[in-house]
Amino acid sequence: MLKNVPSILSPELLKILMEMGHGDRIVIGDGNFPAASNAQRLVRLDGHGVPEVLDAILKLMPLDTYVDKPVALMDNGDEANRPPIWAEYEDIIKKNEGEKEIELVERFAFYTRAKTAYAIIATGETAIYANVILQKGVVIE
Repeated sequence: MLKNVPSILSPELLKILMEMGHGDRIVIGDGNFPAASNAQRLVRLDGHGVPEVLDAILKLMPLDTYVDKPVALMDNGDEANRPPIWAEYEDIIKKNEGEKEIELVERFAFYTRAKTAYAIIATGETAIYANVILQKGVVIE
């Protein structure tokens, strides 16, 4: 056991987060996301939702400050009916990283981008359009 590490982060996921460098991306996929067929490295967290995984990761991993939008969401194509879970993501990001711009990426473009991610986390999230891509920044201390 370690102190101050969110228990939801498995040893495998901690290793991946440590291996990632500045600019590398990680996908947190919902339960419908084709994680296994798109992943270079796959981490299974099936019993968990995206919000709790997002919060745990952002406690340890900084977002990229050298790009305008270090967070990407899979766009549902319906601006008038945003998935409710997106507001939760915005709150989690703001709490951990401050105000950050979020990019909406068309579904098939999101899949293409996910294929180049360093890793994909498969969750059991049941909300639709709940997929997130995070771009890693640098730790400055």
